[in-house]
Amino acid sequence: MGPRHRAGRLPRFRRDQTQPARTAPAGKFRHRRRNGWQGRGLARLQPSPQEVGQPRVTPTLYLRDGDRVVLPASFGGRADHPKWYRNLKANPKVHIQIRGQHLDLVARDATDDERKRYWPKLIRIYPPYRGYRDATDRVIPLVVCEQQ
Repeated sequence: MGPRHRAGRLPRFRRDQTQPARTAPAGKFRHRRRNGWQGRGLARLQPSPQEVGQPRVTPTLYLRDGDRVVLPASFGGRADHPKWYRNLKANPKVHIQIRGQHLDLVARDATDDERKRYWPKLIRIYPPYRGYRDATDRVIPLVVCEQQ
């Protein structure tokens, strides 16, 4: 059947490679100690807390476009959107840390023109994104975070 699984499940090797938020505790500690920098362009994303539970910090790849931060909500090509994306749809205020820089921004979905401009750049940063788009029937959202 190849790498595509329409039942919302990816082969084990792909699942393990696409879950940066589930890193080992030592990896999370290093990520905080290095102000969000571990050699690859990772941002620490913290959506505004929901009514119930603690705010979660999710390391994710990103693209800078001037003052904007662009986040792909790929979830490794799964059939569902990641939780952080659903949280941003409910409350678009977000805190992002990139290296030592802390940004309080507002998130929105990218326009069609922005998607055409940003996807090639994101694929250059992380080539597996191309496979993620092919592995799912959903349109993978690109989230543009900017000052209000």
